[in-house]
Amino acid sequence: MSKDFSADISSRICNHMNEDHTDAVVLYAQAFGGVTDAIAAQMLSIDEHGMDLTAQVNGEDVPVRIQFDRVLADAEDAHQTLIAMVKQARLKAK
Repeated sequence: MSKDFSADISSRICNHMNEDHTDAVVLYAQAFGGVTDAIAAQMLSIDEHGMDLTAQVNGEDVPVRIQFDRVLADAEDAHQTLIAMVKQARLKAK
C-alpha cells in the first residue's frame, strides 16, 4: 500500500461507501466482480490497484477482488474512479 493509500484512507473510503452508497457497492460486485447474483456487498479495503469486497450470494459471503484499469494516484482519484465505475455499471445494467 502506497503512502497515498494508507490504511486510514482505505478505511475512510470503505466506511463512506458502506454507509452511504450500499447500492453502488453491490453494483461493483455485479458489474466488475462478475458476481451477478449478489444481493448485498461490503467494501473491505481499497488501494491504488483495486478494491476488495465481500458479496452476499445465496446466504454466503463471497470474496471479490476488483482490479482498476490503471493505478490510482490518491484518494481524490479513487473518488472520481468510483463515481465513473458506478455510472458505467448503471449503463451496463440497462
